[in-house]
Amino acid sequence: MYSATLSRLRWTVPPAFLAAWGGWGSTHDRLRADGPARQWDQKSSFSTSELLHERKKSSGDSQLPQPNAPKEQTDPGNAWASFTKRFGVARESVSSVEWTNIGDSIKNYIVPDWARFLPATVQKLQRELSMAPGSLADDIWRDARDPDENPEIAFEARVRVSDELCPEELAFRKKRQTHATKALAKYLDLNEDEIHPDDVPIIAMCGSGGGLRALVAGSGSYLATQEAGLWDCITYTAGVSGSCWLQTLYNSSISGRNFHKLVDHLKSRLGVHIAFPPQALYLLTTAPTNKYLLGGVVEKLKADPDSDFGLVDVYGLLLAARLLVPRGELDLSERNLKLSNQRDYLQDGNSPLPIYTAVRHEIPIIDQNDFKGHRAAENMKAAAKQESWFQWFEFTPYEFFCEEFGAGIPMWAVGRHFTDGKSAPTDEYPAPELRVPGLMGMWGSAFCATLAHYYKEIRPVVKGLAGFGGIDSMIEEKNDELSKVHPFDPASIPNYLLGMKDKLPPSCPESALISTNLQLMDAGMSNNLPIYPLLRPGRDIDIIVAFDASADIKQENWLSVVDGYAKQRGVKGWPLGAGWPKASTEPEETVEKLREASHMDESSSTEKLEKAQKSDPHYPNREEPPVDTLMTSHSQSNNKEKPSTRSLEDLTFCNVWLGTKQEMTARKEPPPSKRLFHPSHGDHEEEEFHLMRPDAGIAVVYFPLLPNPSAPDYSTPTRGKPQSKDGKPSVSLPEREDADPEKPLAPKPSSIDPEVDDFLSTWNFVYTPEQIDSVVGLAKANFSQGEAQLKRVVRGVYERRKRDRLQRERATIESAVDRRISEIKKQHEGYAPIY
Repeated sequence: MYSATLSRLRWTVPPAFLAAWGGWGSTHDRLRADGPARQWDQKSSFSTSELLHERKKSSGDSQLPQPNAPKEQTDPGNAWASFTKRFGVARESVSSVEWTNIGDSIKNYIVPDWARFLPATVQKLQRELSMAPGSLADDIWRDARDPDENPEIAFEARVRVSDELCPEELAFRKKRQTHATKALAKYLDLNEDEIHPDDVPIIAMCGSGGGLRALVAGSGSYLATQEAGLWDCITYTAGVSGSCWLQTLYNSSISGRNFHKLVDHLKSRLGVHIAFPPQALYLLTTAPTNKYLLGGVVEKLKADPDSDFGLVDVYGLLLAARLLVPRGELDLSERNLKLSNQRDYLQDGNSPLPIYTAVRHEIPIIDQNDFKGHRAAENMKAAAKQESWFQWFEFTPYEFFCEEFGAGIPMWAVGRHFTDGKSAPTDEYPAPELRVPGLMGMWGSAFCATLAHYYKEIRPVVKGLAGFGGIDSMIEEKNDELSKVHPFDPASIPNYLLGMKDKLPPSCPESALISTNLQLMDAGMSNNLPIYPLLRPGRDIDIIVAFDASADIKQENWLSVVDGYAKQRGVKGWPLGAGWPKASTEPEETVEKLREASHMDESSSTEKLEKAQKSDPHYPNREEPPVDTLMTSHSQSNNKEKPSTRSLEDLTFCNVWLGTKQEMTARKEPPPSKRLFHPSHGDHEEEEFHLMRPDAGIAVVYFPLLPNPSAPDYSTPTRGKPQSKDGKPSVSLPEREDADPEKPLAPKPSSIDPEVDDFLSTWNFVYTPEQIDSVVGLAKANFSQGEAQLKRVVRGVYERRKRDRLQRERATIESAVDRRISEIKKQHEGYAPIY
């Protein structure tokens, strides 16, 4: 797939133009002191006079930074000078072609018309980014120093060291709980007055990585949950790569938090490749989109002379030009470009909290002097393998945080430099919050994978070559070395941990304390499902609904990868062994495990439940309602899903596992998770017993994007007037000449196979409206296959939480009565009764 992508890119962009930018991507250590003035108190708006007054009080200095007089950076080696110099090289490379010396017939055959406009377009872009008075870059930089435009720059940020959730998230959870209570009553067809807020399950929904496939399929899956009434019941969403793009669009003015509108936006914007120069350059050189898209680049490079502008930044710009520009240019909203502005949608608890993810690859340097003797090489190899890992970072509208570091900073402070736990002091304002285009490039930078990942991608393609076995064995022997080499540098942001060596937990590696920048990349390099942030202490997730649109669903068990994390962190309740069974599992063993929980009648279920309660001191033996009354008739709707024709070694459209909170001991590990509601189990009512167990853990409901021959046809009408390919009403640019003149047949949801169809490749960046409809239709059809099972899970967890709360309240009352009786007895000790 990588080779195919590069091939397509060569046909899209002139080789000379690519060669001019070949230097992008180099990374080096850097240090810059930049800082703000006061702590931002989360106000929604500020006036310039208020901010300047606060800054003057805190600094005691009457000479404040002048936004209209930026300090010029003339050093030819700084980031801005290097950036603009490359534009000159690029313009010269495309201008050097002698168009007049090429015959018209040959020229039209080998060179598309739009290529002739490149010299003038690049020259225009170079002029706008020259920082000359009145240029676009000069205008952007003036706004960047204006607290009215970027209020966060006038306030000091501090590093928060804690293993607890930030105060803003805790406040959000309370508001969301009130909203979810009303939604759950409607979803389960219950009386709202009968639902106690403490009984409402904490539900998280997550999407996988997979580029535009994950974006489009995830839109269909989330749309299905919204139509079913489940979306309003969830507290968190989490994403990797393309699912991060999905969350970005949903929490923006472009979609208005409406998935129908979001799908309509995708259908109008994904018909042109993100790297197709005419439309991309048009948006980057024409008002108002030029300032909208290029603002983050100018702010980053001007605020930090040692920063880089690499391939990830270019990728982010191209993504933003495709995804963050609505069909009407008048609908542009600057607020969509800062992640912290998404707090607007969370302040009343009306939307779930989005969690965006990226990873840092920790590759320690092994000192050879520590390993001596005849087994030195083997010991070094083992140490390097053990100490190389990925650290997960989460971005929310409130905070940028790493659990392994136990530290985070406000989201609005990402992009500035820190020292000793606070914003580095400076005579100027710090950089504004890092813009969303740069973050989108970072979240989806799968091309920053290691060489081991690259080989894993092409291995299925070349395995049929003669002599492949020997080559494959040789490469596998070098896998440890290949897993430490990144051909393309990841994105980098200033490191907020500098100077905090003695203030962080031991889990923070030494390299993270001394590096001036953090290099972050697509979290799919570690796990293509963002499960880890959902298991963070304090989030207390009851149900995880995972939509997996990975390219290698059957080859990679992303759920089982979490097992090691759960054991290492002592996470209680994670369903160990969930996911695709190993290929070596015997069919008989699989059948036995799948049916283990299903063969029990009502009496045995009740007996086991009572026995479990007696054995648990937190659940004293008390009279309980019969198990068969724990579910209402609404949740017992007939499941019309036919038994799967697949092998029992495979999974179905909806798969449910339930973990346990039994303590892990040195001699014995918790029992494997229970598989619930499998089609082969027949009657599912007995399985609800497991959801009611006192030691029941996290329920994982897994929806893989599988082909579905029974999926009905699906189409959504495009709203509004027809748009041009770049999303504008009219664009005076030549049409793409190298496009296929024959329109492909419209695929149907029942006919597509994500594992086979080329347009569903992770590296495909062009989707027709018909293809989008087919993928959305498949995702919706797959969700409908498991909708009944999912509702049973939600109902079962709700009933368990309700029962547990009532038991706690009953125990509290009885304890209070016992204490009162004891007090009365003590008061009357020594008194003889009077007859």
